[in-house]
Order: sequence, then structure tokens, then C-alpha cells
Amino acid sequence: MSIFLAEVAKRHPDEFIQMVMDQAAWHKADDLVIPENICLAWQPPYSPQCNPVENLWGQIREKWFPNLVFKSMQAVENTLVKALVALENDYHKHIAGFDWIVSIPFNAT
Repeated sequence: MSIFLAEVAKRHPDEFIQMVMDQAAWHKADDLVIPENICLAWQPPYSPQCNPVENLWGQIREKWFPNLVFKSMQAVENTLVKALVALENDYHKHIAGFDWIVSIPFNAT
């Protein structure tokens, strides 16, 4: 999780990111390193209807992993990277940009 957060921070160095997460153990690990330009916000436990990333994972499973058998973990990782790069731009807003998320006023101070 620390590697993921570091990569997001590196790709968006001039932005302040509030990342909404569920309360999975790896999201709250004691050794988790949170970059200075990222703030974590926690969803209530057991609230999948509040977790827009589930829609992203659904798209990834449907479009990039439809009943495939991979020859190696590297092949799985390569496919996942392609999917995430494709979703990285504005496309993800159509999948996970629910009105209740995009209409929230945000002040980084």
C-alpha cells in the first residue's frame, strides 16, 4: 500500500489528494507511509455501496481479465498496469465519479 501511495503522490506532485479508503487491514497498517500530498479518509466498516473503487475493479475484471489464464505473475502485473494506465485519465470519473463525491466542496487547508 505504501508503494501505491508513493506512486500516486509521484504522479500528482502538485496536487493535494484526499483518498477515500475502506478499512482493510493493509490500508491501516502501522508501517504505512503516507506521502505529504495525500490525506486518507475512512469509510464506515461494511459499506460497499460507498466504495466507488469497486466499480473500477469491476471494469478491470470485465475488460482486461475476462476468463484469461496467464503464464506468469509478470503477465498478470503487465495486464493490470495497462488497465490502470487506461483508467488513470478522465475515464475513471465516468465510472466512480458519483454525484455525492464530485459535489463535495474540498478545502486542503
